Amino acid sequence: MESTHPTAPPHHPPTRPRRRIGRRWPAAAAAVLVTACAAVAVHLPADAHETAEPGYGRDDLRRDTDALRALGVTGVQARVTAGPGRDLVATSGVADVETHRPVPRNGYFRMASTGKALVATVVLQLVDEGRLALDDTVASRLPGLVSGNGNDGRLITVRHLLQHTGGLHDDLPGFATPQEYDEHRYDTYTPREVVARAMKHRPDFAPGTGWGYSNTGYVLLDLIIEKVTGRPWHEEVEARVLEPLGMDRTYLPGATPTPRKPHARAYQVFPSGERVDVTQVLVPDPGGYVSTTADVNRFFRGLLGGELLPRARLAEMRETVPVSEEMQEFWPGGRYGLGLVGRPLSCGGSYWGHGGGEAGYITVNGATDEGGRAVTVSMSTALGGSPDTMLRQERVAGELVDRALCGTGGGGK
Repeated sequence: MESTHPTAPPHHPPTRPRRRIGRRWPAAAAAVLVTACAAVAVHLPADAHETAEPGYGRDDLRRDTDALRALGVTGVQARVTAGPGRDLVATSGVADVETHRPVPRNGYFRMASTGKALVATVVLQLVDEGRLALDDTVASRLPGLVSGNGNDGRLITVRHLLQHTGGLHDDLPGFATPQEYDEHRYDTYTPREVVARAMKHRPDFAPGTGWGYSNTGYVLLDLIIEKVTGRPWHEEVEARVLEPLGMDRTYLPGATPTPRKPHARAYQVFPSGERVDVTQVLVPDPGGYVSTTADVNRFFRGLLGGELLPRARLAEMRETVPVSEEMQEFWPGGRYGLGLVGRPLSCGGSYWGHGGGEAGYITVNGATDEGGRAVTVSMSTALGGSPDTMLRQERVAGELVDRALCGTGGGGK
């Protein structure tokens, strides 16, 4: 499954994280102004409520989505939810740089690593049912799959996988150039093929001694869910998470290379500076869901509000460890729980979420401790020209989330 809430990061970079397209990366941050988008107006739906939380209203969300567009993001949609029927929605930019059609207010996008929180929720439900334990080893559930080159499934637990502390190397394929995108965008990999790629590398560290974002670990969790339940992992997610919460606009795309309509087209800015339409791509078999801002907010409000897990399991999910120094650049003050990222709020307290990034779509989100308020920002351009532009995009989107959750209007940071 992806990277990137941060969106999900790439694997163990030597310096700052680099975003790869086509598989998973961190929802990162920002970049050179794209002239084609510079004069595009902001669109706010006529039926949007004036405010979702006192102190942060229509003009504030308009300003913050416009700030992302000004970085070079072609299209932005943001939703703040403070209760049933209390949504504030704004869009900015265009859904298509050729036609200049407006960004749909609840359009589909690839949620990428945000899906890790869904998988983690299912794992914790199985733990609560006594069908799985957090201290179970990978080898006890998937004998012989994690071995070779210093990898040892007998030493890696389910908790390690959930928390990215297992040390497994990430080797998901990605696209570093427009040419690679053209040649490999329809390549797919089964979960076992993804794990086999990782086994060609030595671990990044001994299990439990460090933190390193590992999509491979979540692929193994998918396989463990299947082994325990006897059903495909995504059927368990659907039955245990999507259906109970009414998330009927969240689905796996399978062999369909584009999201359902309506959607904004996805663009990637490569290190060469070239911006490419990367809307069409096949996600690997363990890859991410397509969703909407309304469904993502519904998930985090439901999860943190206690609709999916008993209080004790939810508390366990929010037991965190520090992330790596590299990821602190993307998640300032961030700590990783069991499929959730915890971040401090500027107004005090903390919030929880899990962003994602895949093939041009970048998602940043968050919800307050008890799920009272939730924010999701979907951007249809990955500003991957440099680590600085990635970081800027992530931070500007993160500031929107912080202001909306704190109810801080009137300019902010």
